[in-house]
Amino acid sequence: MLRNNKESFGLISILFHWVIALIFLGQIPLGYWMVRTSDFTLQFSLYQWHKSFGFLVLGLSALRLVWKFANTRPSDPATMGPLERATAHAAHVILYLSLFIIPVTGWAIASSSPLQIPTFMFNLVVIPPLPLGISDSAEAFWTAIHAYLAYFSAAVAVGHILAALHHHFWKRDAILTRMLNPHRKAPERQLTQKVKS
Repeated sequence: MLRNNKESFGLISILFHWVIALIFLGQIPLGYWMVRTSDFTLQFSLYQWHKSFGFLVLGLSALRLVWKFANTRPSDPATMGPLERATAHAAHVILYLSLFIIPVTGWAIASSSPLQIPTFMFNLVVIPPLPLGISDSAEAFWTAIHAYLAYFSAAVAVGHILAALHHHFWKRDAILTRMLNPHRKAPERQLTQKVKS
């Protein structure tokens, strides 16, 4: 099942979700490591990898957003109350915005840095800088915004993960399984039948 239906996500949505999530979360330890290493050759490589994966997240997120609007969104299970639905919706909005804003602020750091080190995306494409003012203060500003947003979105992502695990192990609904198995036609109905039997 490539496309979503009213009960489950399709394979393409699932792949977008997990690939972007893994890269996005992996960027945090990579970013932490690159600013703390004293090996300048290694630091240069880590910066280039960090920037490359950031642009990859930006591109994949744009494609994912197009796919999202072109597909049906599975309905929420009946186990979710109004407050929980509102909280989940807010978390999704924050995470979606983060997938665009954080890479762009990282791009702004490279663009405003007085060092003007080119960005070699996976050593294949040179990414041009944004038309921003170049100064130490501008670089420091964008660096702070980038870091605060990254840690904030990581905290939201952890809450998102814990909520999914809560639904899977405590409420035993289909919130997590529908993002794991694209062939599951009616996860909640199947679960109910198993409980009854």
